Amino acid sequence: MRVSARARIVGWMLAVVGLALSVSIFATWTFLQTSLDNRVQAELENEVDKLRKYADNNRGFTNVGTLLIEYLKINSPDRHETFFTIVDGQPHRVTAIPPLVRLDTDDDLVARLATATRTVSGDVETAGGQVRYAVIPVKVTADPRPAHFVVAIFYDAHRDEIVEAVRVLGLSALAAMALAGAAGWFVAGRVLAPVRLVSQTAEQISDSSDLTRRLDVPGDDDVAALAGTFNHMLDRLERAFLVQRTFLDDAGHELRTPITVIRGHLELMGDDPADRAETLALVTDELERMNRIVDDLLTLAKAEQPGFLAVDTVELADLTVSVVAKARALGERKWRVDEVAEARVPADRQRLTQALMQLVANAVRHTKDGDLIAVGSAVRDGRVELWVRDSGPGVAPADRERIFSRFTRGAGAHDGAGLGLAIVTSIAEAHGGRVQVTEAPGGGACFVMSIPLWEVR
Repeated sequence: MRVSARARIVGWMLAVVGLALSVSIFATWTFLQTSLDNRVQAELENEVDKLRKYADNNRGFTNVGTLLIEYLKINSPDRHETFFTIVDGQPHRVTAIPPLVRLDTDDDLVARLATATRTVSGDVETAGGQVRYAVIPVKVTADPRPAHFVVAIFYDAHRDEIVEAVRVLGLSALAAMALAGAAGWFVAGRVLAPVRLVSQTAEQISDSSDLTRRLDVPGDDDVAALAGTFNHMLDRLERAFLVQRTFLDDAGHELRTPITVIRGHLELMGDDPADRAETLALVTDELERMNRIVDDLLTLAKAEQPGFLAVDTVELADLTVSVVAKARALGERKWRVDEVAEARVPADRQRLTQALMQLVANAVRHTKDGDLIAVGSAVRDGRVELWVRDSGPGVAPADRERIFSRFTRGAGAHDGAGLGLAIVTSIAEAHGGRVQVTEAPGGGACFVMSIPLWEVR
């Protein structure tokens, strides 16, 4: 049977509270019982001492019965206590305060007590329950008759009071447990409400695939932290699904055209060798373009995922020079290094190189042989700037924001899928930076990628 977390919490709480109260009640019972035993024993010893002191201070009595009568007049029994005397083996006098049970009327008890030759204490069962007594022999020199003074304490009457007190304590403990259970059920419900909200939200998301829902749990406790973690997980899932959907949409949009071209030419391809060679070249070119599109789309998809960057220490001067060295093979241009920054930064060297090479390839496509393409790096105002500029036609002001979107080409561009600048933007944003295009000095375009500087020492 499935037991809710709320019920388990309250159950364990009641078990712990019940155990604590049981130990407390048992300890209270033991303490009160021990205290009663000590108090009864102390009272018996006190009565023996009082009688001895009275007898020592009143040695003028010549009649033992008179001695005992006078002592009973000045010594009153406490609650649940009684005194009586025995003279010459017969009941003599009893205290004026009526006892719970008349013990002096029990002939067997009186006969047994009358045989005591020294102070003796013990227990006896009576109609009033257990009684603890002390019998004290009393002698008067002028009166040879044997006499005894008996102190009797109704032990069960005192113990009944303890039992009643413990019973009240037990009932109070049960009431406290009931209140604790009700309060615990309420508090556990309040505490676990965000957890139930997490479960309900997860179920609703599973049913509707709506990843925009979020939990609103105020506070700074563990449950609020759980809700925050759940919201963070939903953020990542939403981004992942968005990237997946965007990838599928982009792939479907861009790959449909080359697939249609390839299919159409293959359907129209004849038996002529020249026609077959021309069709094969066109199909190969389209397949290569499809391969580039897929690679670019995968790069953009990875840019949205953790682990896109492999951060290491990057020497900006070495990065700038190496990019120019690699770019020379792309075309007959006037290659130049504008400036190099003598700094080291934590970054992904491979991704920065990829971004700069995309910008360089873009510059090559928009320039002619002999035009200038320059690469540079610098540290300005606490940021690293990496740029590629050319002496081509430049970018119209109206296109300077638009060209960084996916599948967008600038004016005069006829090749490429329009993903290169989107990749550069993703790499810059992954480093916490941005990319923009301005007009280069002397004309042309200048693409600048700016990222924060955390210089490595």
